[in-house]
Amino acid sequence: MTFRGLRPEGTPNGGAAILQPWSRLEGALDYVPAEAESVFWGRLPGGVDPPVLTVDSGQAVTIDTLSHEGLLADQGSDPVEFFGRHGVDPSQVLEDARLLVTKRRRAGKTDGPHVVTGPIQVRGARPGDVLRMTLEKATPRVPYGIVSNRHMRGALPGEYPRGQATVSIFADLDPEDPGTARMALRDGGPPAVRFPTAPFLGIMGVATPGDRLHSVPPGAHGGNIDIKLLTEGASVLVPVQVPGAMAYVGDPHFAQGDGEVALTALEASLRVVVRFEIIGPETVAREFGALISPMVETPELLVPTGLDSDLDEAVRKAVRNAISLLVTRFGMSPEHAYAYLSAAADVNISQVVDLVTGAHVRIRKNDFREVAG
Repeated sequence: MTFRGLRPEGTPNGGAAILQPWSRLEGALDYVPAEAESVFWGRLPGGVDPPVLTVDSGQAVTIDTLSHEGLLADQGSDPVEFFGRHGVDPSQVLEDARLLVTKRRRAGKTDGPHVVTGPIQVRGARPGDVLRMTLEKATPRVPYGIVSNRHMRGALPGEYPRGQATVSIFADLDPEDPGTARMALRDGGPPAVRFPTAPFLGIMGVATPGDRLHSVPPGAHGGNIDIKLLTEGASVLVPVQVPGAMAYVGDPHFAQGDGEVALTALEASLRVVVRFEIIGPETVAREFGALISPMVETPELLVPTGLDSDLDEAVRKAVRNAISLLVTRFGMSPEHAYAYLSAAADVNISQVVDLVTGAHVRIRKNDFREVAG
C-alpha cells in the first residue's frame, strides 16, 4: 500500500507539542506512518514481505518511527499509563503507540523489542548494488523519552539492574532549549542533569532472503547498528541483499553515548526524512572496495564498521575494513593505511549490548584533500 502526505478524513491531529500520525505534514513527499499495517514489531522485514511503498532511486520519504519504550510487557504494555506515571498527559501520548499495543503482540523472548517501519522498495535495486540511506531530517514526535536497563542485559549484566524489575529512567527536552535533554539525579528528583541531543535512527537496513530476522543483532544487512553519527546529513551504505532492497528504519533515539552501556540510550519517537539511492557495482568497487559490512558517511567522515559477537573481533574487523577502504579509495599501501589509522583515526565502540557488538573507525575526509580522484 502507498501512503501519501495527506491526512485521511477523520484522523485527529495531535496537540501542538507532538507529531501524531498524519498531522503537520509538510510538502509533497511520500509518507509512511508507523501504523500497525506498516510496521514490524521485534522482527526485520524479509525479502518476501510486500512493500508499504515503492520509490525510485534518489527519492526521499517522510517516515514516522515509534520507540518501543513504554510499549513493552515489562512496562505494562500501556503507554498512557506508563508515561502518565512520569507526568505525561494522555493527550501527549502518540496515537499510533496506543493502537499498536492493542492491535499487535510480540512473541516475547523470541522477538526483539524494536518497532520497525517498512519495508520500502527501491526500484531497480539488486544484489551487487549498495543502498545509500541518507537521514535528511529527524524531528522529535514527543518531548520526552526513556533510558532502560533490563535484567541480565547491558554492559554490566548481573550488576544492574540492582533488583529484578526493569529500570526505566525518564528524560525530557528542556522547553527553553529543545536541543538539550534533562534527567534527574534520582527517582522523584527535579531535572538537574542536562546533555545535548543528537537525534538518529538506531536501525537502518535492508531485507535479507528467507525468514524475518530478529531485530536486535546487526549484520551485513545493517539493522540495529546503533551508530550515533547517523544524525541529519549522514548516510549508511548497506549491500543490497534482495531485489528492491526492501529498506526499513526504526529504533529512534534522541541521544546516545558510544557503547550504549545500559542497554538502551535515550529512546524516543522521531519523524524522519530519508533519501534512498542505489549505488551500482562499478562505483562500489571504485569507491568502497569489498563492502561487506555497513559503512557510515557524514559530511566530514568516512566510517567503516566491524560487527561481531566478540568486541575484540569487531574492532579487528573495523580496522581491516578501514584498511581496505583506504587502499581502494585513495591508493594507499596497506602498511601506510595501517600506520595512518594508528596515527590519525579514532576507533570507537558503537554499542556493546546488541548480541552482536559493533566498532567503527572515524576517518577524516579532509586528511585526503590533496589526493587526486
